[in-house]
Amino acid sequence: MRILVTGGAGFIGANFVKYMLNKYPDYKIINLDILTYAGNLDNLIEVENNPNYKFIRGDITNKSLINNILEDKNIEVIINFAAESHVDRSIEDAEVFITTNVLGTQVLLSAAKMHNIQRFVQISTDEVYGSLGTEGYFTETTPLAPSSPYSASKTGADLLIMAFYHTHNFPGIITRCSNNYGHYQFPEKLIPLMILNALEDKPLPVYGDGLNIRDWIYVEDHCRGIDAVLHKGKEGEVYNFGGNSEKTNIDTVKIILRLLDKPESLISFVKDRPGHDRRYAIDFSKAEKELEWKPKYSFEEGIKMTIDWYLDNSKWISRVKTKEYLDYYEKMYKDR
Repeated sequence: MRILVTGGAGFIGANFVKYMLNKYPDYKIINLDILTYAGNLDNLIEVENNPNYKFIRGDITNKSLINNILEDKNIEVIINFAAESHVDRSIEDAEVFITTNVLGTQVLLSAAKMHNIQRFVQISTDEVYGSLGTEGYFTETTPLAPSSPYSASKTGADLLIMAFYHTHNFPGIITRCSNNYGHYQFPEKLIPLMILNALEDKPLPVYGDGLNIRDWIYVEDHCRGIDAVLHKGKEGEVYNFGGNSEKTNIDTVKIILRLLDKPESLISFVKDRPGHDRRYAIDFSKAEKELEWKPKYSFEEGIKMTIDWYLDNSKWISRVKTKEYLDYYEKMYKDR
């Protein structure tokens, strides 16, 4: 199978590329990534010399590039991870999110249709569903109600997928996943940010009252889910993936501090994010029934593996924490 993975140098994409090359040694994977701040080829050092892997630097909004790749590499499947994904950044500047997440998806869809791609898997997010109350779960039929420019852009992309499916009988499938964590995650996200700040005895900024609830899924479990969709999923369907690990943000932070033997006095409550969704929770029974998928790792197992990885990869951390990242961090939290 010849697969184009877009955004394959990012956190989830890189983990997926390595997972697939390891599980399917005869598959050929082309990784297209523009290498924004969150794209990092260090994530893929261990596969860069694999004869079945090739990296191309480029933008998914570049129509001629996409068409050339699909034709030259005889691509059969597209798996679209490429996206601007940080909610805080979308609040600061929504334009790049609309450009990449909506227009970029449209470019990929049009090219895929032209070249008769056999399967198109869109990696979406549970954030398209909006916010839950104290009870209930997101299902694949939950109405879409995005709360941030980021989730609105992902919703737009999802609607394009379904429109292409209904209009052109396009072989599109959507996956929606809860919050990922694990190896190679860029440190502006909650879990790596808390780990790295705690290791340096810096304040751990927690939005609002810290009682926002997230369902956490270990990134390898997400990769297994996408693999299942690729091989067993039905065209025109949506599949939710969750970790069955709901926790308040403050509890997540306290678990990290306990495992690192750091004091809770490092916690610093900061001004809440505008439009901050209160609770996410995923019903993944459809994936369990139709794809025979369920999460393998508990949060307790996954968070220990994640912390151990960051402790063992100081060189990766030092290269990721560039001046641009440090300036952004200062901008986001200095007045909170």
